[in-house]
Amino acid sequence: MLFALSSQSVVHREPRCTGVGNMGRSPCCEKAHTNKGAWTKEEDEKLVSYIKAHGEGCWRSLPKAAGLLRCGKSCRLRWINYLRPDLKRGNFTEEEDEHIIKLHGVLGNKWSLIAGRLPGRTDNEIKNYWNTHIKRKLLGRGIDPQTHRPIPQQPKTAMVQDMAAAVQAPAEYSSSDEAICGGASQDDVRYIDLNLDL
Repeated sequence: MLFALSSQSVVHREPRCTGVGNMGRSPCCEKAHTNKGAWTKEEDEKLVSYIKAHGEGCWRSLPKAAGLLRCGKSCRLRWINYLRPDLKRGNFTEEEDEHIIKLHGVLGNKWSLIAGRLPGRTDNEIKNYWNTHIKRKLLGRGIDPQTHRPIPQQPKTAMVQDMAAAVQAPAEYSSSDEAICGGASQDDVRYIDLNLDL
């Protein structure tokens, strides 16, 4: 609900709706009459034979024309990511890894532009490969995956150095150390519980 202030009173306005229960564009398919989940071989064959005969065309009307009980988006994603004959299968090569790293340095996370320069690879496949493999590879090399610059080594702060010194307690300690620690043994001093109940 929207409220607008006029010069004299508050005006109550309902939001505009283009259809019953939805805003904007009409749904891509009749949700009640579509299959969901894994594709069968028969569905794949119908989709491939239809596209070979008629081309990709309009994805919204394709399922009905091809005799499929799927929505257009599902057909499009199945074709683009799995069924296209020019798709490259298998692991990425070392050359492809380096090419993706260079392109990412120039283009950033624009996966479709990167995929356009790697024949047979999809944008989704490249994005997933980047997030699961290449990021780790760059971090292992000491390179920031976002900026493609070396990760600076951070110097230890005084607090970290003090904590490291406290952990490495001397072999002998004086009675003044014992007084500070409340009579704790040397092992207790080395492993002080730093849980501060934050």
